[in-house]
Amino acid sequence: QVQVVQSGGGLAQVGGSLRLSCAASARPSPAFVWGWFRQAPGKEREAVASISWSGGNIAYSDSVKGRFTISRDNAANTVYLQMNSLKSEDTAVYYCATAPGMGYNIDEYDNWGQGTQVTVSS
Repeated sequence: QVQVVQSGGGLAQVGGSLRLSCAASARPSPAFVWGWFRQAPGKEREAVASISWSGGNIAYSDSVKGRFTISRDNAANTVYLQMNSLKSEDTAVYYCATAPGMGYNIDEYDNWGQGTQVTVSS
């Protein structure tokens, strides 16, 4: 079974930056999609960003567009989320996951990281 290990996150000030990383122990499927999600207290888990195998298809939620950048290194089975211009509402537990298909729906993602806390304070 593929394991996904997250790193990064922590505490940042409003306007600051953080970088998250995820590494899969093996390639889970031939052309898998990476996704980033987050869950704030009392809220449902929401999609933040996704990136296709080639990197040619990237999607962001409206709330992070222009501030967050997703990227991947296929040789290392790794994905990154660069978070800039952080806002207090970005505070949440962030998760990465892989999906064998297009990754349009959260239900498609079947290998999840352990989650990492991101706290943005003013």
